[in-house]
Amino acid sequence: MSAPLPSFASTTPGAPMDIDPQETAEWRDAFAALVTAHGPERARFMLHELVRAAHAQQVGWRPELNTPHVNTIAASAQPVFPGDLAVEERLASLMRWNALAMVVRANKAYGELGGHIASYASAADLFEVGFNHFFRAREGLGAAQHRGDLVFFQPHSAPGVYARAFLEGFLSEADLLHFRQELTAPEQGARGLCSYPHPWSMPDFWQFPTGSMGIGPISSIYHARFMHFLTDRGLLDCAGRKVWGVFGDGEMDEPESTSALTLAAREGLDNLVWVVNCNLQRLDGPVRGNGSIVGELERLFTGSGWNVIKLLWGSDWDGLFARDVTGALVRTLGDTVDGQMQTFAAKDGRFNRDHFFGQNPELAALVQGLTDEQIDHLKRGGHDLVKIHAAYAAAAAHKGQPTVILAHTKKGYGMGAAGQGRMTTHSQKKLDDAELIAFRDRFKLPLSDEQATGLAFIKPAADSAEMQYLQARRQALGGHLPRRQTTCDTVPVPALAGYAQFALQAAGKPMSTTMAFVRLLGNLLKDATLGPRIVPIVADEARTFGMANLFKQVGIYSHVGQRYAPEDIGSILSYREARDGQILEEGISEAGAIASWTAAATSYSVHGLAMLPFFIYYSMFGFQRVGDAIWAAADQRARGFLLGATSGRTTLGGEGLQHQDGASHLAAAQIPNCKAWDPAFAGELAVIVEAGMREMLIEQRDVFYYITLMNENYAQPDLPAEAHQGVLRGCYMFNSCLRMSDGRESLISSESQVTLLGSGAILTEVIRAAEQLAAQGVTAHVISVTSWSELERDGQACASRGKATPWIAQVLQRTQGPVIAATDYVRAVPEAVRAFMPAGRRYVTLGTDGFGRSDTRAALRRHFGVDAASVAQAALAALR
Repeated sequence: MSAPLPSFASTTPGAPMDIDPQETAEWRDAFAALVTAHGPERARFMLHELVRAAHAQQVGWRPELNTPHVNTIAASAQPVFPGDLAVEERLASLMRWNALAMVVRANKAYGELGGHIASYASAADLFEVGFNHFFRAREGLGAAQHRGDLVFFQPHSAPGVYARAFLEGFLSEADLLHFRQELTAPEQGARGLCSYPHPWSMPDFWQFPTGSMGIGPISSIYHARFMHFLTDRGLLDCAGRKVWGVFGDGEMDEPESTSALTLAAREGLDNLVWVVNCNLQRLDGPVRGNGSIVGELERLFTGSGWNVIKLLWGSDWDGLFARDVTGALVRTLGDTVDGQMQTFAAKDGRFNRDHFFGQNPELAALVQGLTDEQIDHLKRGGHDLVKIHAAYAAAAAHKGQPTVILAHTKKGYGMGAAGQGRMTTHSQKKLDDAELIAFRDRFKLPLSDEQATGLAFIKPAADSAEMQYLQARRQALGGHLPRRQTTCDTVPVPALAGYAQFALQAAGKPMSTTMAFVRLLGNLLKDATLGPRIVPIVADEARTFGMANLFKQVGIYSHVGQRYAPEDIGSILSYREARDGQILEEGISEAGAIASWTAAATSYSVHGLAMLPFFIYYSMFGFQRVGDAIWAAADQRARGFLLGATSGRTTLGGEGLQHQDGASHLAAAQIPNCKAWDPAFAGELAVIVEAGMREMLIEQRDVFYYITLMNENYAQPDLPAEAHQGVLRGCYMFNSCLRMSDGRESLISSESQVTLLGSGAILTEVIRAAEQLAAQGVTAHVISVTSWSELERDGQACASRGKATPWIAQVLQRTQGPVIAATDYVRAVPEAVRAFMPAGRRYVTLGTDGFGRSDTRAALRRHFGVDAASVAQAALAALR
């Protein structure tokens, strides 16, 4: 006998009492008559009028954001299901089995690979309706061809996507046998299937990385907005294309998942549809054990301006709702908290009859004609193909708002005692023989006991009804999906001298590298071919970085243009928004700005149109704040520029500890396809930007550049042509430092020699240190380091080849004595090249370890020991 359960009914606190039930009934009858006589549109109008009247009378009331716990789309409003329901149900069952078999096989063989069964078991039908009726693949690049929808797949459901690709013929059985075996698979003539959607690992398959919770949702929003951007600027017509995202209800707890909801509504992104798989479970237990995640999300999305469609109950429930004349069923469902709903999912029909429908006589009467088995098979909405199709069709047709479908499912659906609704279901990756046979029976799979326990994959004959239907549906929707393509035209890059002469021949003019970058960008934007492809991105800091002149030059993108006259309209730097604006100013949201950058940086593969984004931001608020998103962009093979401005721990003087960056180059060095640069001078910056544009737009390499910029003004020297190679390899001899500040030669004949390495703003301190040492009779050779990480990578590559000499060692061969390295970053940055110092030469590193401080640049550099005096002192000490 089951132990008694605690009460899970709830009441609404503070609900007003009905002091006149007869009057209340009259109002209800009047409203019902209005609906009958004039229809729902007139009824909605009257409700709006009553709300306005209540506000005018200051009644202090507003409508609730929650609707009853039933499907938004009534059974009577459902469109006719356009497919073969029986065949689609069989196909969904095959996908479930093959996905399960793939994961269980891998863990039987190795026991350590992991994988997930339960998430896809809950989402399989949500995916299948999309694949069979809505998800469009790219047909080609012709004007009349559909460029494809963008689909963000729930990461833990990746096995199900592989299972479908197997039936479509895109993956082989050998591939499925190498799930999560990316290294060993090629040795056996197969391809390894990565754990989650990773474009870097499977570059012809996955489009969007979603494995890090929260990154997929925010990315999907900004991809949808970027499609509007491309259309409004006349670069590419994205009309008729959708962005679909299938995410988990637990994932909505991530701040990135919900931080841009209002932007999606404000921008009217009706090309965006989210399907939130509400299986009510996170990784360890209920999402909202003592509440309702569906109700919470409905309030969140409705309040954020989204169109909300609740997909909660399957077709078998329609009859129960029709007989629920007292509203007992609707009230009880609304009052059942998620923790109890999870228990109902994990238990059988008998339990649900006794403990759900047995709560009162009205509920019990509703299921009098149903067997326990029928009660057990009552589907939640996310498992009913007809209901799912109705919700998707409504979402696809909706105009003016983004749409979210809250789909109620069971985690581990069909896994029975092995995992359906269980607390441990997320980690379930092994099933015993009895559980496998039970799963086979539940979905009526064409497998013998031996085949089931042996985890045989199922692939019907090519001429079977299932396979012909599967192929026909995908052919009608453009072909296989997911599928990543990279075909796009190259974009010519203008000659360096044409836009960067001011930097290459600076002639000692004082400027900061930030100002040099802004000038470079302004000149590039004027290029007739490249200019329209550039996407400047800021997180509400354009004026901080001196970019206000671009407001007038190219404008700030706004889908609705500018509906106001800015207060500075008479200024030459006035704020200007325009529908064809080019700057993406994302407000105070680095997470939004990096998502926008990712959308532009992957446009070459997502849209077949190469774009070139430049995202400039406080360097401390880059890798440290949105490093996970940058890592995901690297996975997606982004191409573009990240500009870490006001960088370094001593360059940004007064701002203090949380603004002064000393470690971003460490983070950047960890990303294989990120090239990180710390140029000291405008000429170096220009050469680096030019090289990056050629790599990304002409050579079409999957790399992106991180460049740190400073806000300190100092004299900018000319950069000779012979130094360009060294700039791009990571360092070069800086010969101009061999003159004293008064113009006298400072390189004197001396037995005492040292070599000073410097980068970024600290190079100027290193140059002054060289002058101080020269005055003391010490020959100091100065090397400008433009990239510590590129020098380290070159050294590692040479070490692996066993013969070549690292570039930094080649440059140092021209010098003698101890080597002193100084940067505005932690010592670990210059420490990266210690292994490649020439034998017998002492190597000393200076950096800015510790927390930042608020003070002048001079005081900060003295405090951290990276000023000229400290560099000179370290050199003299190394000579002793």
